[in-house]
Amino acid sequence: MGRKKKSIKRALLPDPRYHSELVTRFINNLMLKGKKSLAERLFYQAMDIIKERSGQEPLEVFQKALENVKPFLEVRSRRVGGATYQVPVEVSQNRRTALAIRWILDFSRARKGMAFSRKLAAELMDAYQNQGSAIKKKQNVHKMAEANKAFAHYRW
Repeated sequence: MGRKKKSIKRALLPDPRYHSELVTRFINNLMLKGKKSLAERLFYQAMDIIKERSGQEPLEVFQKALENVKPFLEVRSRRVGGATYQVPVEVSQNRRTALAIRWILDFSRARKGMAFSRKLAAELMDAYQNQGSAIKKKQNVHKMAEANKAFAHYRW
């Protein structure tokens, strides 16, 4: 446990197009080496592609995709005696969102053979339809937590 005082969460400014703090958070995670304008451009291009392909409101698709990827349970390592147990714990709302954003971006980057905005749009569309790598990752995390339910009494 840290000895310093808890850090203060800074308020995020909503993004210019959708006026959403969640979109700002996503763009900040997408950004590499401080290039925010590039990250914004890639995100908005992906949203335009989603609108073009699905004909639906892209912000709703984005929010539903994130909601579908958010995990409810995860496993944490806990040392008891000489053994290390994988203990299932509930995930806080803030961490759920962070994990969902990270997984979507990681699996978007891992796709091959197209521009990043198309990769991101494809991953978001897959997540919206409960398919794709990010959804598979969530299911694996839940499966792991389910398999280790016997160690739930080691929760701290």
